[in-house]
Amino acid sequence: MVTPPYPKQVSIFEVGARDGLQNEAPVSTSDKVALIEDLAAAGVNRIEAASFVSPKWVPQMADSADVLNGIRRHEGVTYSALTPNLKGLERAIAAGADEVAIFGAASETFSQRNINCSIAESLARFTPVMALAKAHNIKVRGYVSCVLGCPYEGDIAASEVVRVSTLLYQMGCYEISLGDTIGVGTAINARKMVQAVASEVPMSQLALHFHDTYGQALANILACLETGVSVIDSSVAGLGGCPYAKGASGNLATEDLVYMLHGLGIETGIDIHKLAFAGNKISQALGRTNGAKVARALDI
Repeated sequence: MVTPPYPKQVSIFEVGARDGLQNEAPVSTSDKVALIEDLAAAGVNRIEAASFVSPKWVPQMADSADVLNGIRRHEGVTYSALTPNLKGLERAIAAGADEVAIFGAASETFSQRNINCSIAESLARFTPVMALAKAHNIKVRGYVSCVLGCPYEGDIAASEVVRVSTLLYQMGCYEISLGDTIGVGTAINARKMVQAVASEVPMSQLALHFHDTYGQALANILACLETGVSVIDSSVAGLGGCPYAKGASGNLATEDLVYMLHGLGIETGIDIHKLAFAGNKISQALGRTNGAKVARALDI
């Protein structure tokens, strides 16, 4: 049997402290700081730590500046923040974010429901954000939602994913994260979508952000690894989901992803036992069960 040409190393972009916690019950600032520090101690070197959106819309992230100011920063770890507009970017810069992220969608209806504007309007809003980030030498990551399906429109054409991803890349985003927001993708259409986007955006600049609503996230990632993609978003303990996407039960658990990658002989630089400890600790603070199957199996 011929082994597929998987990458030797995969970079994990940990979203639990932001994308995860913003969709969970509120926890204290100290709990958030502890989670981020525990993740860094486990070897996670890319952590989405904050979100500078309006507290009116995402009250769980109202203390983002305090979180970034409260963490003991580990050398070699990048602490990023979500910034939907110029005001958000200014706050992120003031709080010391290492990099920031902007977010668009491949679905017109989802864009309207999620950020109250069209795809074209959302991209126009990002122009001054990109300019200010460049002036401060801050890298910008781009998210594309609904790349494999939309809760309002159903199937999404790969050509639209390619179009939006290409525009974000041309604007200056150093990395484009392709999000299966409602977790409806399957291995074949996930791989075809990634290959389509890679025809316009270099594979080295792409990342995967797959939800596990239908239990397909690991299978989809495995299929896409064969294309050469080597950056994957995931959330410790399977924290979070999407408040604007009915049925999006949660992100893929980082513990489960790391276990699969290590089983394939792919390096991540992450200690899975320390990672499971971090997931268990934040799950206890939330009063919920750890959503990672691996963490439950390890019983740390």
